[in-house]
Amino acid sequence: MPASIAQRKKKVLSTPVRPIDVTKVHGLGDLLEGFQGTSIQARNLGRCFQVWKNMLTDPKRPTVFLGLSGPLIAAGLRNTLRQAIEWGLVDVVVSTGAILYQDLYQSLGYHHYIGSPTANDVELRDLAIDRIYDTYVDEERFEDTDRAIGKIMEEFPARTASSREILGFLGEKFPARDSILSTCARLGVPVFSPALIDSSIGIGLTLHYGRNRGKERYVYDAVRDNFELVQILVHSPRTAVVYVGGGTPKNWINDGIVMANYHYRREGEGHYYALQITTDVPHWGGLSGSTLDEAMSWGKVSRSATKAMAFVEASIGLPLLVGALWDRRKEWQPRRRLKFRWSGDEVEIH
Repeated sequence: MPASIAQRKKKVLSTPVRPIDVTKVHGLGDLLEGFQGTSIQARNLGRCFQVWKNMLTDPKRPTVFLGLSGPLIAAGLRNTLRQAIEWGLVDVVVSTGAILYQDLYQSLGYHHYIGSPTANDVELRDLAIDRIYDTYVDEERFEDTDRAIGKIMEEFPARTASSREILGFLGEKFPARDSILSTCARLGVPVFSPALIDSSIGIGLTLHYGRNRGKERYVYDAVRDNFELVQILVHSPRTAVVYVGGGTPKNWINDGIVMANYHYRREGEGHYYALQITTDVPHWGGLSGSTLDEAMSWGKVSRSATKAMAFVEASIGLPLLVGALWDRRKEWQPRRRLKFRWSGDEVEIH
């Protein structure tokens, strides 16, 4: 073999895989750091851990957006998500309406139940039980939750409102300590749902609409959501994203960069840090599985971004990441919590 080829080969083969020694793992921080020396999705998840930690220790204090999709509450991740918000691991939450609805459902004292993916669904229908893969919910209690949302909206002012305002209101009116929405309302963390009506929250809002046709009432203004998102991006010197799943939240947060940079003259590039865990794959061309590299072609992720993507299911990946960050909290605490001061649809961030 020519010397030049041998040198190139030696350089390529310079870093051996480091097997995990479970007898030397003392906490999730050790495990996720150990993953970084392994392969396949373990290595990718270890990289996600490092990217998230980099967001939290950046002296420029990036605004961290958390994008949520999928059956996360049914999967038992409600407290994990709430803790991530409580601890200051994220600053802004963007979610599907379904996740936030199931948070409200549990705030009313209702539960998700262990079920089976091979259940007789016709029998479940007769029992008014809804199935989410291997998890059950009580359809009658879902209906109660719909009605509770519709009723409480009678107290909302008769004006146009963004999803942030509606969800903040619901978080205040259903103040369960273990609730995602309630925690966000208490801490002043903005929560958006760009597809709010495509959920059972939308059913509750529709019940309210039906009772108030022809009367003065609130009007959900989805375009105002866009403008409020842009306001946050424009006032953030640097942004970071954590995507759990993909879907509308991922696309909406990324489109905010396009709006802010090209139409509102925000200086800078796309998100400076980005990580995603998802079970979708890139080769079908859909956004949920599209790579963070692909987002660079749109300017949504900075060309110099620190980024990582792991193809792992959220009920496994998210607790590992959040738990590892808590295990390594001395490396990023204290982290100053952002204060969002809204005046109508404009915001000041301190």
